[in-house]
Amino acid sequence: MTMRTISCVVNGRERTLSIDPNRTLADMLRKDLALTGTKKGCEEGECGACTVLLNGAPVNSCIVPAMKADGADIVTIEGLEGKDGELHPIQEAFIEVGAVQCGFCTPGVILSAKALLDATPAPTRDEVAEELSGHLCRCTGYLQFYEALELASKKIAERRDQKVAV
Repeated sequence: MTMRTISCVVNGRERTLSIDPNRTLADMLRKDLALTGTKKGCEEGECGACTVLLNGAPVNSCIVPAMKADGADIVTIEGLEGKDGELHPIQEAFIEVGAVQCGFCTPGVILSAKALLDATPAPTRDEVAEELSGHLCRCTGYLQFYEALELASKKIAERRDQKVAV
């Protein structure tokens, strides 16, 4: 097996890795970098549990070749942690409204939520539904996800306003 060297930024940290070119991004993150917050569900790109942000866009990392990470910026659920370990406003909102349930799908849903809120600070319910349509959840019934995104949108706006006012 011929290994290939790739360089990328994962959660703000530059990484150089020697990987099997047949490895998926999910396996690279979980096995090579021990970032186990990225879950593996269906391994067919259907459930969304493995969603990470690749150059700001949500992708199903179980079907993305790890070689696509070369030169990329990747964010996993572990990368949302702020200074001193504080939670991201999206994570706070998910906890506050009970949108975490078993937690298996939660990392992927949160990262899709982040991509949506980065692009659309105050999304409509239809926009939320569209963004989260690639995620399967057996626990929440999805309504909590909508509530969490609405709350997260408000939290992010409040923090942005506080920074501007300072």
